Amino acid sequence: MTLYLDVIWLLNWLFDCLLLYWTAIILKKRAAGWRIILGGLIGSSIVVFAFTPYHKLVDNLYMKLLFSVFMIIAVFGFIRLKVFLKNLASLYLVTFLSGGILLGLHYLFQFKIYSLHPGMAAGVNRFGDPVSWTFVMIGFPLAWQFSRRAFGSMEMTNITYGQMARIYVKIDGFECTLNGLIDSGNQLYDPLSRAPVMIVSINGIENAGIPNDVLDLFQNPDSILQQQGSFDYTWSERMRIIPSKVVGNDHQLLIAVKPDSIKISHAGKEYHVHKGLISFTVQKLSSDDSYQCIVHPKMLTGMAEQSAS
Repeated sequence: MTLYLDVIWLLNWLFDCLLLYWTAIILKKRAAGWRIILGGLIGSSIVVFAFTPYHKLVDNLYMKLLFSVFMIIAVFGFIRLKVFLKNLASLYLVTFLSGGILLGLHYLFQFKIYSLHPGMAAGVNRFGDPVSWTFVMIGFPLAWQFSRRAFGSMEMTNITYGQMARIYVKIDGFECTLNGLIDSGNQLYDPLSRAPVMIVSINGIENAGIPNDVLDLFQNPDSILQQQGSFDYTWSERMRIIPSKVVGNDHQLLIAVKPDSIKISHAGKEYHVHKGLISFTVQKLSSDDSYQCIVHPKMLTGMAEQSAS
């Protein structure tokens, strides 16, 4: 079998550069192009040593770690030991994640149990064949796209989880406990009292004690504009009309209700909101039902009590 050292080295150089580039993306650091190229060159040089009398030296675990150390120093430099170790760990995370996905796909589509025989494992060559390299060249970018999206999803989930709160609402005979998302983008206020407005989805809580006439109003809020004079609903004395602006509609009226109490549990503390309104909507606020209401950040600026839990 013929081995083309220049092709093997070039592919390793390219992949090492890609790994360093994606490591920089995960770390949210800007790295100069020449630094990434230099780091990839250092990492790929281990392939050249494999064809020299020093091949046993570079097969040593500590030497492989040393190459990784030089790669990180070349791309990100050395500021503090803690930062350096974080950069090094991120490089290995990206490498193992991308390589693990590739290995899994390879065995999923190409591995056949009936083709095994006792001498097959011993005949596996060190650098693969043109078919396996083609698989790597195609699968490596796909593996990274998958892992990058997964990392982005995990990061957003982590951010969202940090903004989650437990909400308890009581309005007359209606009581419910919901998961809420604290959203700094929610800037709804009652123009008269300047009370912050919380958005609550009625999906799943229709039968929790909301009066039927009020429920019909929430499902068709525009009907209130068609009424002449005063309107009569069970919660009429609690209702407020809140003007709002949304994308595609500069003038929209929301119906808000003054509750008996709002209690918010967040980060081990309990907030009792004495000045706040609730606007009910039929829309589903979360596609995965992770939260059912959007909490105004102003509602968490008051005095907090330590939660018993």
